[in-house]
Amino acid sequence: MTENPTTTELPDAAATRPSVLFVCVHNAGRSQMAAGFLTALSGGAVEVRSAGSMPADQINPAAVEAMGEVGIDIRAEKPKILTTDAVKASDVVITMGCGDTCPFYPGKRYEDWVLEDPAGQGVAAVRPIRDEIRTRVLTLLGELGVEPVA
Repeated sequence: MTENPTTTELPDAAATRPSVLFVCVHNAGRSQMAAGFLTALSGGAVEVRSAGSMPADQINPAAVEAMGEVGIDIRAEKPKILTTDAVKASDVVITMGCGDTCPFYPGKRYEDWVLEDPAGQGVAAVRPIRDEIRTRVLTLLGELGVEPVA
């Protein structure tokens, strides 16, 4: 009688990547810009999610334009509702001005990025917010041990 050989399953690549969830109220500006930067700058080394406690019906056009200026297209992103599953699946949860509606689950790493809300502002006002988010994302990458690709 021949025994079946033992196989060793390789770890799922997604399971070994750190995961980050960006949460703001509308998921239409700050969190979308942060997700866009983290996706681009990590080169896929980080699993990225974004959501809102009260999502808008579209991405802020000024945020889309500001991100386009730095070569990141967030037009295809749609605002998403915050779910318990998204929080539980994330290693790091970064909140941005959602106050009491932001999630909290014990055991998660939390950060609160205090940033001006780009809602209703033109692209000139959104650019400094975008640049601050980029700086914070680069710092986050360093904390996660991920080398930026660009």
